[in-house]
Amino acid sequence: MRPTAQRATVIAVVAGAIAAGGMVGPRVCGGARISPVDVPLPVARPQRCEQVTSGADLQAAVDRVPDGGALCLGDGTYFGPLRVPRAITVWGSGRAVIRSRGEGTTVRLSGRGAALLGLTVDGSGGRYDLEDAAVAVEADDVRVEGLRILRAVYGVLVSRARRVLVRGNVVVGTGEPALGLRGDGIRLWETRDSRVEGNSVSASRDVVIWYSPDNVVVGNRVAHGRYGTHLMYSSHCTVERNRYVDNMVGVFVMYTHDVLLRGNVIAESTGAAGMGLGLKDSGNITARGNTFARVTAGVYLDGSPNGDDEANTFEDNDFRLAQTAVVFHASQRNNSFLGNRFRDNRVQVAVEGGGDALGTRWESNSFDDYRGYDLDGDGVGDVPYEVRSFSSDLTSRHPALAFFASTPVLALVDAASHIAPLFSPQTILVDRRPRIRAQEGR
Repeated sequence: MRPTAQRATVIAVVAGAIAAGGMVGPRVCGGARISPVDVPLPVARPQRCEQVTSGADLQAAVDRVPDGGALCLGDGTYFGPLRVPRAITVWGSGRAVIRSRGEGTTVRLSGRGAALLGLTVDGSGGRYDLEDAAVAVEADDVRVEGLRILRAVYGVLVSRARRVLVRGNVVVGTGEPALGLRGDGIRLWETRDSRVEGNSVSASRDVVIWYSPDNVVVGNRVAHGRYGTHLMYSSHCTVERNRYVDNMVGVFVMYTHDVLLRGNVIAESTGAAGMGLGLKDSGNITARGNTFARVTAGVYLDGSPNGDDEANTFEDNDFRLAQTAVVFHASQRNNSFLGNRFRDNRVQVAVEGGGDALGTRWESNSFDDYRGYDLDGDGVGDVPYEVRSFSSDLTSRHPALAFFASTPVLALVDAASHIAPLFSPQTILVDRRPRIRAQEGR
C-alpha cells in the first residue's frame, strides 16, 4: 500500500472508530458537555463571588476570602505563584491569565475542596528535579476544570489525594524536541478515586498514573508525546474512549492488574519502539473494542500475565496497518484473543526469540489473509486459520531480518516454502473457528 493511500486509510479507520465510539461532537460526561477538540470545557461563573481586577495581588485576595468563598478574575494578567490552602474557588474566563514569574509551581491547590476553573495558566519554573508545574494538587476533593495550560514543564500534578477531578482542560507542553526533556502533561501520584476526563494533552511527555489505583481516564485526547497513558502499580483503573495519536506508545501498563481498556483509538505509534498497547508483568487486563491503526506493534505482551491465577483478554478489537499486530515476549499463556479483526497488517502475530503462541486462546477472530472457506454459510470458517509463515518464523528468530519485511525477498522465501516445502515452518497460532469477513457485522 502506498504511503498516501495508507495515510488515507488510517484517517478513515480512526474517523470511523471515533464515530462508532461517540467521540464526534460534544458528549455528556458527569453532567457536563465535553468536546474532543482543543477548546477547554466552559465552566459557569460562580453565582456569588468577589470580583478581582487585573493586576491585583491575587494571593492577598485568596487569603481574605472565607472557606467556601469564590474569586472571579477579570480579563487580564495576574502573576503567580498562588497558593490556595482552603476550600476556595478561583474562576476566570480564558482571557484571565495567571502567569509564572519563571520560578517554582504557578498555582498550588493545597486546601481540601479547592477549585481552579476556566482560566489560563501560563508557564512554570524550569526545574525538573523540583517538579515545577502549572498546577499542583495536594488535597482531596479538588477540581481542576476548563483550564488552558501553556508552556509549563509539568501541566497538572496530583499527589497523595482522593476524589480529584481533572476535566476539560487543554494542556500544551513545552514541545522540546527531545521527549525526555519534557515534563508530564498530567500526573497522578499516590492518588485514588479520581477522574481524568475530557482533557486535551499535546507536546508534553506522558500522562502518568503511578501508584494510583481505582482511577478513571476517560474521553481524553493525547497527541505528540511519549506515552499516551502510562500506568504503573495502579490496579483497578479504567482507560476508556480516549484518542491517542502520534505518540511513541499509546498505553503502557506495568506491574498492574484488573484494568479495563475499552473503546480507545490508538494510531500513528510508529518507529522502532512504537506500540499501541504494551503490558509488562500485568494480569487480568481486559482490552475490548479498541482500534489500533498504523502502529509498529499493536499489542506487545512482555511477561503478561505473570501468574497462573491471572489472565488477559483481548476482545472485539481492530488491528489495522500494523507492522506486527500482536507481539509476544515470554507471554504465550493465559491470554485470549476473541472476536478481533486483523486487516492490512504486515505480520499478524510474532513471537520474539522463537517459540509459538499455541498456548494462547484464539477464537472467532477475523484475518484478512485467511484462505479457508465457509460451505455451510454459518459465518465460521470450515478449516482452522493457522500462521505458518516461514518468513515470520525467520524474523521471529532473527529480528534483524525484519528490515526485509514486505519486500520481494521474504515474499520469495514464503513462495518457495509453499512450492517446495523442504522446511516445515513452525506453527505460531491456530484459530479453529475463524470468522468469515462477510459475516462480521462490522
